[in-house]
Amino acid sequence: MEITRGVIQKAKKVVVYGPEGIGKSTFASKFPDPVFIDTEGSTSSMDVARLPRPTSWEMLLQEVDYIKNNPHACGTLVIDTIDWAEQLCIEFICAKHQKDGIESFGYGKGYIYVKEEFGRFLNRLEDVIEKGINVVLTAHAQMRKFEQPDEMGAYDRYELKLGTKTSSQTAPLVKEWSDMLLFANYKTYSIAVDDKGKKHKAQGGKRVMYTSHHPCWDAKNRYGLDEEIPFDYAEITHILTSKQKQETRQPVENKMPETKQAAPETAGGKNEEPAGSFMDIPDGVPEQIEFDPGTGTVKEADQKKDPPKPDMSRSQTFRLNSYIPKALQDLMYEKMVSEEELLEAVYRRGFFPRGTPFGNLPDEFVEGCLIAAWPKVLAVIQEIRSNYEIPFE
Repeated sequence: MEITRGVIQKAKKVVVYGPEGIGKSTFASKFPDPVFIDTEGSTSSMDVARLPRPTSWEMLLQEVDYIKNNPHACGTLVIDTIDWAEQLCIEFICAKHQKDGIESFGYGKGYIYVKEEFGRFLNRLEDVIEKGINVVLTAHAQMRKFEQPDEMGAYDRYELKLGTKTSSQTAPLVKEWSDMLLFANYKTYSIAVDDKGKKHKAQGGKRVMYTSHHPCWDAKNRYGLDEEIPFDYAEITHILTSKQKQETRQPVENKMPETKQAAPETAGGKNEEPAGSFMDIPDGVPEQIEFDPGTGTVKEADQKKDPPKPDMSRSQTFRLNSYIPKALQDLMYEKMVSEEELLEAVYRRGFFPRGTPFGNLPDEFVEGCLIAAWPKVLAVIQEIRSNYEIPFE
C-alpha cells in the first residue's frame, strides 16, 4: 500500500443555493470556462455556453457523459438547477415502475429509489471531477420547520429544495458530496420606526453568502473561508486557480486528433462505437465547446484531409413527426434513429404486432419502456443497423 502526504490538487465540487433571483446562475458563470446544463431554462438571457436543455433524466445523464468523455469542452460543468434535475429523476423512476407519482409506491419506497438513482448520478459527476473539471450545482432554497430532538420548541431554517418530504434523502447526499455548500441570501435588518419599539420595518438587502453551518441554514467549506462573505465570485477565486485549468487542458490538446479516429474493429470485422460516447456536436451547442480557439484545435480540425460530415440537424434532412413526445425525440435525434427503426425494434422484441403505428403505442409504454430504458432500445436498433445490406460497394 502506498501512503501519500500533503494537499491533493483536484477540481472542486460546489453547491450554491438560495432564494430565486439572487444571482446563482450569474455567480456560477464566473467559474473557469463554464458550460451549463440548464434544466429550467433560466440562462436564455445570459451569454454563456450551454448544452441542450434536457427533457428527460436519460438525456441529462448522456450530457454529463459527453463532458466526461470530452474534457477539453470546458473547465466547469454547471447544472442549473439540481432541484429541477431531481424532478426529471422522479419522472424517470415513476415511468420505469409505471407509477402515477412518487407517493404511489407507498411506505417511502419511491424516495429510496430516487436516492439510489441520485447516488449513481453523483458518482457520474465524480468521474467528471477526476477529469479535472469543476462541477457546480445550483439549487433553490426552501424554509422548513425544524425541531431538534434535545431542545424544546421549533424554528425555521433554510435548506436545499430537494424533496419536500422528510422521507426524501437526496438533500443529504448532495450536502455530503460537495466540497463547498454556499448559502446565498439577502441580509436584512429590522429597524424600529416608533418610540415604543412595537413597529418595525426591514432595511438593508445586501447580498451575502454563508460558508459555515448555522442553526438557521446549511453551509460548509473545507478551505477556511469566513463564515459570512459578500456574494461575489472574487471571494473564492483563490480556491479555483487557473493553474488547475491549464494542467487539465494541456494533455487533452495533444490527444485531440486521436478522438476523431475510426472506431476499433471487432472480431467480426464491424466497427463499434466506443462505450459512453455522446455526440459530436449537440444541437444548440456553441462551436467553441467543440473547437476552442485557446487550444488551437480549430486549426487542427481545418487541416484534416477527411471531408467534413454532413450536418444532419433537425432543421435539414433528418426530421421526426411532431406526434412523437419531445423527450423521446431528443434521444432519437442524438443517434439519428428514425421512427421506422424504433418501431422495428418494438416489433422484434414482441411488444406489439408488426404494423402497429406509433400513435397506437400506449403512453405508459413510451415513457416507461422507450424513454426509461433507452440504452436497451438503442442496443436493439444498433443490432438492426449492423444487418443492413449495402447495395453498392
